Amino acid sequence: MRSLARSQGTFTRWLFGVSLLVTLAATGIARALISLGHAGDPNRAIGLPVAFWGTSILLLFGSVFLHRAVEFVRIEKQSRFRKSMLAALTTGTMFVGVQSFGIWCLLNYQQPEDAETSAATFVLVFVVLHALHFSVALMFLVFVTLKGLADRYDHESYWGVTVCAWFWHVLGIAWIAILAVLVIANVDESTMQRRQVATQCRDDRHEAPTNESCPAGPQLPVTC
Repeated sequence: MRSLARSQGTFTRWLFGVSLLVTLAATGIARALISLGHAGDPNRAIGLPVAFWGTSILLLFGSVFLHRAVEFVRIEKQSRFRKSMLAALTTGTMFVGVQSFGIWCLLNYQQPEDAETSAATFVLVFVVLHALHFSVALMFLVFVTLKGLADRYDHESYWGVTVCAWFWHVLGIAWIAILAVLVIANVDESTMQRRQVATQCRDDRHEAPTNESCPAGPQLPVTC
């Protein structure tokens, strides 16, 4: 990787190649999960894909890796700094792939007739926007990682690493907020559905006491 520092042209080629490799890897992860997984029950409320809990953990690990990278470059632990940056890059690639699968799950939960008024649509927009911003952050992470491998950072000059770390941290905080809204909206809509079913059941029993077709109530959301 020392060749990265030789010329701007060499660095640009490495940047393009690694960015392409990261994009293909994330796409491969998403496609593999989609082919192996399933979206669950499409007649549920908003739904909370299990994938989103996994990406939350990945975001946490990525924040830890980048925080350690900043600390290591400050004290000139170059080897550990580079390993931390590579670990963060791997984590970011996995995040994009798994998050894409989670978005696919959310899309499958959408009901066409409720697309304009459902809270799921509102949440989905923010999830997609967050994913787009994170994709930009991942490309920035590729750039900073390659700069680190080219010995461009030391204890006096490491602002790029710091900015990259804070970019990740901010996106992590934003994701926590989005996830909280998704959980609250899911609980609210599930509760509303149960009340509607219970009301319908009472009405049906009044009209036809022997009617056994009334469901006992909606099942708890099946996670993706």
